[in-house]
Amino acid sequence: MNDDQWLAERFEADRPRLEAVAFRMLGSSGEAEDAVQEAWFRLAASDSARIENLSGWLTTVVGRVCLDQLRRRKSRAEQPMPDHAPEPVALPGPADVEADPESAAVMADSVSLALLVVLETLEPAERLAFVLHDMFGVPFDDIAQIVDRNPAAARKLASRARARVRGTGMPQRQEVSKQRTVVEAFLAAARGGDFTALVSVLDPEVTLRTDAAAVGQIIRGAAQIAGGAMTFAAMATGAQLVLADGKIGVISSMPGFPTRVLVFTVEGDRIIAMEGVTDPDRVRGMALTLLDT
Repeated sequence: MNDDQWLAERFEADRPRLEAVAFRMLGSSGEAEDAVQEAWFRLAASDSARIENLSGWLTTVVGRVCLDQLRRRKSRAEQPMPDHAPEPVALPGPADVEADPESAAVMADSVSLALLVVLETLEPAERLAFVLHDMFGVPFDDIAQIVDRNPAAARKLASRARARVRGTGMPQRQEVSKQRTVVEAFLAAARGGDFTALVSVLDPEVTLRTDAAAVGQIIRGAAQIAGGAMTFAAMATGAQLVLADGKIGVISSMPGFPTRVLVFTVEGDRIIAMEGVTDPDRVRGMALTLLDT
């Protein structure tokens, strides 16, 4: 086996992990493949004999390629928003991260639609620091070189991102807990197609507003909204609870439909308003934090 063949085999062995890194950075399998291919081109043009840690070198290159791509998106305001739930992608072994071990284990199992949506709301450097460190165990010394900051600053980037993604350091106010109980009752009733249970958690004058159409639609009344139980059933299946601009919401997706954030306004033990947000720019502008299920 000559040196070129050995290098190609080593690269192919690293490809699944590199594509997993790039997918979490970019949220697009096609762009992830392109980023990894760019890393191969750079490797082929380099003096590989001088690379001490090939896997680490490739991870750094992919990280830089993805960071540049994210920054270009932001400057053009063209960040793509996932329009369907991705298939789970296996990760390497769990990293020793500064986060709740149970939450880290959940993230190590798959990439959820909700996680991708929340990652899209992060600044590029925050997203890179969180993905590389919390999800792949890359040391902050290495991350600092990619983002052109010192390790302490890289650590702060990951910490800020972690607070958005996992809600760490965010006290769960009693008000939020009560809202969540009501919304979870709504979702359970929707999943079961239980008209009576849906009506019981809806205020008689509840409104549902959506930006799905060119002109926003408004539906009024508990009975009319509950009448769309089958639609809510599809939405509620696999929906991820989030805190959206301080209110309880869910992120969901159905085949053929764009990603939706459904935000609930709750008073007492009833839902008085719901708003379905599908416009990508509006979703990106929301303060979204995942809530544990």
